[in-house]
Order: sequence, then structure tokens, then C-alpha cells
Amino acid sequence: MAEEKKITVQKIRHEGPVNEVAKADEAKGEKISSIEPVTETEQTVNDNPQTEKEMEVHHHTHPGHHKKKWTDYFWEFLMLFLAVFCGFLAEYQLEHKIERDREKEYAKALYDEFYVDSVAIANKIIARLAKEQDCDYLNSYLRDSSLTNLPKKFYPAYTTVFYLVNTYAFEPKDGVLSQLKSSGSLRYFKSPQLQKIFGDISVTINNVRYRNEQEYQFFANPVKLFILKHYDFNWINNLRKLSENAYYMDLINIYRNSDTLIQANILNLSSFDRVEAANMAMFYKAMLVASRTLQMNDYIKANAKILQVLRETYHFENE
Repeated sequence: MAEEKKITVQKIRHEGPVNEVAKADEAKGEKISSIEPVTETEQTVNDNPQTEKEMEVHHHTHPGHHKKKWTDYFWEFLMLFLAVFCGFLAEYQLEHKIERDREKEYAKALYDEFYVDSVAIANKIIARLAKEQDCDYLNSYLRDSSLTNLPKKFYPAYTTVFYLVNTYAFEPKDGVLSQLKSSGSLRYFKSPQLQKIFGDISVTINNVRYRNEQEYQFFANPVKLFILKHYDFNWINNLRKLSENAYYMDLINIYRNSDTLIQANILNLSSFDRVEAANMAMFYKAMLVASRTLQMNDYIKANAKILQVLRETYHFENE
């Protein structure tokens, strides 16, 4: 009995630690089995975290990426320079084309204005030549012909010489030229020849205007005082009845070519001085001749020259 009890005690002592170890091993086995297996790739990544960072940092040292040579920088600079230079050339050409277009536009405007004036002064010359003939007629008639029984052609000549002054004056137009001067747009004309011609025609225009002023001053004194005393304004008032809207020059031509006779007299005949009136007519003719052969002739030449140069330079049609 005592022997059995001793064996039992020894068994318990022996199995206790063994069982505990077995249980521990069993528990450890369950714990290990619950952990997921680690793949070789993951282990490699985890074992070498610094290697990937080093590769990122030293990526530029990869055999496919070499350091740039000075020739690479040179060609990059050359391409950039050529791109900028070509852009500059394109902008310059565009600006140059715009200037050429404006130059031709201004040239056409000048051409049209001077062409109109060339026609106008030609007509004025014809009219003024007729007025010079009227001066000759008055000078001849007033010296020795009847002052009471006036012929039909007397008052038309009397009117053109002593009454119509501004009608026979030529006023050159320079609106376009003056505008180009004031705005500085004459710089578009690069031709030295054109620049000189613009200056020349400006001088002739001023001379013609100055001459017009002299002729008007002669009309203001003494001609105006003379006609206020000796001119019959009923005649020109009746002449206007031939056509209400016509110019006086046209009315006089209509009257001369018609069978109509409008009676008129020299007023204040007792104080009328034949010689003074005849000399005044001839002095006026001398002014007309001087204006025509000097100032107006200079303008005609300058006008013809500028029209010719504009036609040749900008290929305008010969009108």
C-alpha cells in the first residue's frame, strides 16, 4: 500500500512538467500556425529597405543617363537663339508690310487730291485767260467809246474784271498733305525724291495763296470803292434770273451766247474817269498775267512732277 502510493507520487511529479511542456509546445504550435508565411520577395524587400532608397537617390547614375556635354548646351542655345531670331524676323517683316501698305494708302490719297487740283487749275487758267481778254477789251473801250450807249458785251466784261474776283482765284488743296505733316506720317515715304517734291509743292502752294491774297487786296482797294460808285448791280441781279443755281461765270457765258439783252448803265457818270478805269483794268491784267506765269505755273509744274513720281513709284494708273 505504501509502495503504490510512492509510485503514484513519482508519476505525478514526472508527468507534471512533461504535460506542461507538451501543453506549452501545443500552444506554441497553434501560435506559429496562425502566423502567415512570409514570401521570399517580401523578405528580400524588408531585408534591404535602404537599397531601394539608395537607388532612388542615385538614379541619375544609371548607365542609360549620361552627363551632358558642352556641345549639348551649345545646340540647345543655338536652337533657342534661332527660334527667338526667327520670331523677331517675322515680327519685323509684318511691321514692314504694314508700313508699306500705309505708305501706298497715303500715296493714293495724295495722288487723288493732287490730280483733282491739276484739273481745277487747268480750268482756272482757261477762265483767267478769258478774263485777261476782258481787261484788254475794257481798256480799249473805256478810252474812246460811248459811255452812255453801252453794247451787250460791255457789262459781262465789266463784271468779270471788276466784280468777280474770288471766282477766278485758284485755291490749291493740301488737306491730305497737311494731315500727313501734322501726324508725322510723312516718315512712311522713304524716297528722298518724294520728300523733296513734298517740300517743293508746299512752297508753291503757299506762293499761290499769297498771290491770291494780293489780288484780293487790290479788289478791296481800290476796285471795291470804284464799283460801289459806278457799277449797276441791277444788271447782275437780272442776270441771276436766267438760272437761280448757276455760278456767275456760267451765267455770263449763257448771257453772251443768248439773244437776251439786259440794260445797264455806268452809274455816276459825271465823276467817272475813263483813264483811271482803263489803267485799273490794265493793272489788274498785269497782276493776272504775273500770277499765271509765275506762282500758278510753278504749282502746275510741281503738281505734274508729284503725280508722275507717284504713278511710277506706286504703279497708279495714268488717269
